[in-house]
Amino acid sequence: MRTRLAADPRKRVVWGITLVLLAVTALLGVAPGAATATALAAPPVPVLSWGPCADPGDGFECATARVPLDYRRPTGRTIPLSVTRRLAADRAHRTGVLLLHPGGPGNSGVDFARNSYDALPASLRDAFDVVGYDMRGVGRSGQVECWNDKEYSAAVDAARGVPGPGALHGAIRQGLDFATACQQRSPDLVPFIGTASNAKDIDLLRQALGEEKLSFYGRSFGSYVGTVYAAQFPRRVRAMVLDGAYDPQHYADAPYAYDAGQFVALDAAVGRFLDWCAQNAATCGFGEGRPRQAFEQLKHALDADPVITASGRPATGYTLAYRLMFNINAGKEIWPELGQALRAAQAHQGSFLLSPPSPASFDFLNVNMAVECADRVYPTSPLLLGALVGAHVTAAPLLGPPIGLGPPTYDHNHAPTCAQWPAERPSRFEGSYRAAGSAPILVLGTTGDPDTPYQDAVALAGTLDNGRLLTFAGEGHTAYNRSACVSALVTNYLAGLALPAPGTVCADETPPEPLGRRTAGVEVDETRDVIPTLR
Repeated sequence: MRTRLAADPRKRVVWGITLVLLAVTALLGVAPGAATATALAAPPVPVLSWGPCADPGDGFECATARVPLDYRRPTGRTIPLSVTRRLAADRAHRTGVLLLHPGGPGNSGVDFARNSYDALPASLRDAFDVVGYDMRGVGRSGQVECWNDKEYSAAVDAARGVPGPGALHGAIRQGLDFATACQQRSPDLVPFIGTASNAKDIDLLRQALGEEKLSFYGRSFGSYVGTVYAAQFPRRVRAMVLDGAYDPQHYADAPYAYDAGQFVALDAAVGRFLDWCAQNAATCGFGEGRPRQAFEQLKHALDADPVITASGRPATGYTLAYRLMFNINAGKEIWPELGQALRAAQAHQGSFLLSPPSPASFDFLNVNMAVECADRVYPTSPLLLGALVGAHVTAAPLLGPPIGLGPPTYDHNHAPTCAQWPAERPSRFEGSYRAAGSAPILVLGTTGDPDTPYQDAVALAGTLDNGRLLTFAGEGHTAYNRSACVSALVTNYLAGLALPAPGTVCADETPPEPLGRRTAGVEVDETRDVIPTLR
């Protein structure tokens, strides 16, 4: 039976916030109009000199592409992008280039391509040169620095799972400190790391690779990159898969409304896991039939008596919430392991949910925050900032308080930083997202996605002139290779341009698996993005 909106108080909160925010956005006029088009010289096409990678042995080769720092000055200063590729295995029947773009922002596209290659079906490895690159501001392509490791460690170690009075004001102060640090430490880069420039980089890579058109798979934030690429270069798209998709208009131009949906999607996914624990107490192993109450008690207990980890750093209730935010993305199959990890945390034993963010995490988070602040325009009103962050936290009681009132980290709490962002945004995309004239674009949405709500995929498919929605009825973030049904349909589309029928729904998610049946450990965190191996 369908749940009516009026019967679901959390949905009423989200929709109420969304309507208010859309009205406020329109009244304040926060999104600047598209710049007047002017004729610019074409930027030089990079020359790629392929050679062995720094860590060879997997069949990939590496090169560096020099692209304009500021596309308003296309023949001016350049920056280097690290690029990798593995040639199609069947050269006689090669189709073209398949560019893989990871999520984030902040993950390495070079690592994403190399680590995901074996998970691709043989038909795609045979037909395509598989290509990845580190986008501007990431890793080998010039790492953005805002807070250093010492500053980030101090902030996350002091954060709490149950924030006390004054936490909102503290989060806003930290947001300003982070934004100021970005401007001071990466002043020549942060204005130019937005997605409009990233998409232009991709088109220069296309030309450098000698391709008339690209095939593209982007997941999570990579779906927004693909959307902007198709919007700017619609006739250069051969095939495009946007997995775990963003609603681009809300994301860029109504960010408070977008954040509200993300907070509720995350809390709802954690809530469904805890409800499963209540109904499957023996398999879950956490909460003794009352897991929601046990989870709240655990956050309080870890705040009062943190676990000192092997690194000497404390794991608090905030650490627990932060790790659960990422690990819930893996879907139902790891629910038993999440239950056991929560039980271990109760006993102050080793648990992957008690792993404080590391220096690698901080590299990711610096980029994640800076790129999204370059892409998104929040109203600058301090009153609105406080009121709406408070509303988001209230609508998501499980993880909302620690994540929303904690230090600058991942998607959900970007408002305190981005609303106080001092840098210009010349690399932000401000045009239409219709991608008029493009080839058909396949949009993947997962109904229980904790990170990019399913309605985002519905919205994107409806925004694109030639969008086609493929639904995965399941839990977890993204869909490709988490479902045999989705995988087969996506592979057929990429290889032969055959779209799934309108309205297709795949419902073959791997169910919760008893402990001991999995052959690999949990590796879901913010620094490792990889297409999973189809099971």
